[in-house]
Amino acid sequence: MKNYTIALIPGDGIGHDVTEAACAVLEVAAKHSGFALNGARFPWSCAFYRETGSMMPADGIKTLQKFDAILLGAVGWPAVVPDAVSLHGLLLPIRKEFTQYANIRPHRLLPGVNGPLKATEFDILCIRENTEGEYSGAGGRVHQGTGDEVAVETSVFTRAGVERILRFGFAQARKRRGKLASVTKSNAQRYSMVFWDEMTQRVAAEYPDVEVTSYHVDALAARMILAPESLDVVVASNLFGDILTDLGAAIQGGLGFAASANINPDRNAPSMFEPVHGSAPDIAHLGTANPIAAIWSGAMMLDHLGERDAAARVMAALEKTTSHGIGTVQGKHRTEAITAAVLSRLSQ
Repeated sequence: MKNYTIALIPGDGIGHDVTEAACAVLEVAAKHSGFALNGARFPWSCAFYRETGSMMPADGIKTLQKFDAILLGAVGWPAVVPDAVSLHGLLLPIRKEFTQYANIRPHRLLPGVNGPLKATEFDILCIRENTEGEYSGAGGRVHQGTGDEVAVETSVFTRAGVERILRFGFAQARKRRGKLASVTKSNAQRYSMVFWDEMTQRVAAEYPDVEVTSYHVDALAARMILAPESLDVVVASNLFGDILTDLGAAIQGGLGFAASANINPDRNAPSMFEPVHGSAPDIAHLGTANPIAAIWSGAMMLDHLGERDAAARVMAALEKTTSHGIGTVQGKHRTEAITAAVLSRLSQ
């Protein structure tokens, strides 16, 4: 029997509940498909920061390196630790150190889920550059607390970084409906985004079978609302991708359905899978968190590991669950009830 080692980081707030739900579903799917998932749990979180002064130990990256994949719940508790500290202390180091340069988020309506748009048939795969760009961390502040204070945040776009995320996007489009939307703001950002546009056209020449269109980010945001069915694969920089994927979550019914994968396409380090609804301090410990995004993220993990049959089983169970109205409205069903419904349909 094949065994996969999974690093579990429940994190903060509802991260604990949704990770537990996802693990329960993934273990049953693995059993049905003839493999095993062996997890090690790590308490790295804002609570860990309060106790130790860091979001994870100094050897945290080295510890994670040996695992086949990482399953993350949620990180953040602004009342305890500023978001800038928690983000730069855990998520960003993992993404950058393991070269998880492709952040993937699927946007479509599961059966029975009512989104805010008239459109009900859309299937968008957003691919966000995940290690540089606007979130490179280059910059600083001087003369703090004085009238001459200056803050500088510099975007960093490398040719290697832009080309590889574009090639990843084109490869995904080739597997899907053959359409790619490249997102920039080159009318205003005349260096970094003009550079991105130039690289898009250069890489597009290698994929003559893929239809490519360049959009300004504001126009693409409008298209996601007015004509989401016209989009297939969307590729964007770190900041633009971050914003557009939250918009994608909104049109697919809310953050309870926002699954994601942080992928190292070269597979020389573990990839990380996480729902991106955050830790939701306002509903933490109420038992009402929707675990569907976490379970969906787990299905993406199985697919990445090569267990496509198990991944398909999990997605089918999710779709059967939501088609019966379970987990489609936040707060209507408890976390345990949604999980039990998915497990029941997974075993059928």
